[in-house]
Amino acid sequence: MKFQWTLLLGLIFAVIIALFAVNNVGAVPVNYVFGEADWPLILVILGSALLGAMMSGTVAIYRSFVLSRKVKQLSKELEKKEVSLAALQNELLGQHAKQSEVVEKSVSLHDEKTTK
Repeated sequence: MKFQWTLLLGLIFAVIIALFAVNNVGAVPVNYVFGEADWPLILVILGSALLGAMMSGTVAIYRSFVLSRKVKQLSKELEKKEVSLAALQNELLGQHAKQSEVVEKSVSLHDEKTTK
């Protein structure tokens, strides 16, 4: 649902930019580092919006890539820790079973001594 709202707001924003650009069709001077040229304002507006969207998309893709690598790394760490935890649990269960056997033997020996 969040994606749908984001898409809808993006489309509305694009329509507003397009309407703004269509209403501004006069030529304007654009200064470059190496010179100057007269361009229609509609191209300057649409070009700026497109460049901004591309830069924003690039940053979003980079962040997504970094986060997915982090998720993979954390998943591997979690898997290792789960294996280690399972081994420790098995070891504790083994020790508990041994202690239970010792307690049962001592109780049975105690019972045999008290019955004699």
